[in-house]
Amino acid sequence: MWDNLSNTKATSAFDWKEHLPVGSDQGVCAFLKERDSALLERKEKMEKLVIQGGNRLNGSIRVSGAKNSAVALIPATILAESPVTIGGIPTISDVRMLGGLLEDIGGIVSIRKDKMIVDPARMMDMPLPNGKVKKLRASYYLMGAMLGRFKQAVIGLPGGCHLGPRPIDQHMKGFEALGAQVTYEQGAISLRAEELKGARIYLDVVSVGATINIMLAAVRAKGQTVIENAAKEPEIIDVATLLTSMGAKIKGAGTDVIRIDGVDRLNGCYHSIIPDRIEAGTFMILAAAAGEKVTVENVIPQHLESVIAKLREMGVRIDSHDDSVTIYGKQDLKMVDIKTLVYPGFPTDLQQPFTSLLTKADGTGIVTDTIYSARFKHVDELRRMNATMKIEGSTAIISGSSSLQGAKVRASDLRAGAALIIAGLMAEGITELTGLEHVDRGYEDLENKLRGLGAILTRETLTKEEMEQLRSS
Repeated sequence: MWDNLSNTKATSAFDWKEHLPVGSDQGVCAFLKERDSALLERKEKMEKLVIQGGNRLNGSIRVSGAKNSAVALIPATILAESPVTIGGIPTISDVRMLGGLLEDIGGIVSIRKDKMIVDPARMMDMPLPNGKVKKLRASYYLMGAMLGRFKQAVIGLPGGCHLGPRPIDQHMKGFEALGAQVTYEQGAISLRAEELKGARIYLDVVSVGATINIMLAAVRAKGQTVIENAAKEPEIIDVATLLTSMGAKIKGAGTDVIRIDGVDRLNGCYHSIIPDRIEAGTFMILAAAAGEKVTVENVIPQHLESVIAKLREMGVRIDSHDDSVTIYGKQDLKMVDIKTLVYPGFPTDLQQPFTSLLTKADGTGIVTDTIYSARFKHVDELRRMNATMKIEGSTAIISGSSSLQGAKVRASDLRAGAALIIAGLMAEGITELTGLEHVDRGYEDLENKLRGLGAILTRETLTKEEMEQLRSS
């Protein structure tokens, strides 16, 4: 199922100070180095999305399981002693990569339709200093999960989209409070604990990643752990729900104080993932920008109240139901200002898609990102499409009523890709979008979903000449 380079499973204990199996020769080290080098040398197939703009979209579109939940739920399965099934898992590259990482440490991973089944019984505390972990931001959840189960972990510093500084100091603060020793060695983080003990941990910055990672490490620690100033995102509740189904004792998930009473053992279970609120928000913005009447299905509207409020402020009609939202497109839109905040504020992951919509509104708007100040790399690409906007620090100033024109553009990150697809569907003429490897990280079967609304777009392999032009640009 996963692109394994070897079925070899390690069977010896590890000396984490040396990062080598006890009593082994250099052959094992050479194997690990060769495996990771081969992974790094694999090149993504270079493709482009050709979008014909100007077609009004109609129909219904279904939201997949939450990417930001999936990338935490999958590492959480490490903590169990028996198989865990996650229903509604999205088929995206981040999920495939995490599945491969679990196999690398001895897990058995399979996908049946939209269900991922993980058998963690034979997992081992193998070091993961290089390779796939370098390509995936959410690989840092392996730290908390492996520390929680094995009391030790070596994980390469995480990768992912380049959105500016995203420090993980709050994660390390939490691990140290639980009793782990943290060292940095050759681009990897080494965690080791004789025993994990509950502690009271105050997060200096509200962080989804730190909140989840500390939860993962604490559920099997001795005593009670209290996380103060915790993040409140729905994905945190989703992870806590899985852990509780496995036998963890967690109270307060979704509030700013989470209490965890450690247990000795966690067992397998079935868990159904929540809908992806960011994908849902993307489709809602798309419908407002290029749609006539679009129903977004498999939605929890309460997770998107800030987005719905801003769309209504622009003059968009929205009918909200229990598990769906219908958006009626409109040509004349009022300009609004956007300021990203932690949940339940406006999500930073929808700032870029919303920027594309604002090019259509009347007047001048200001978009401020308080979470990731460097999340404006899509602005230069929108300018190629005739958008009028400029960047001042962590703020974008948009002059609306722009008539977007098709152009050749490149996605620098996942949500920038979504923004440029929306812009391409709004624009006159043909837009060619490259950097699709970023889009594939977070949107499942996106082209077919959009075609179901009447969008005209095709995925094509780049020619040698186009690849050379791309490399030299």
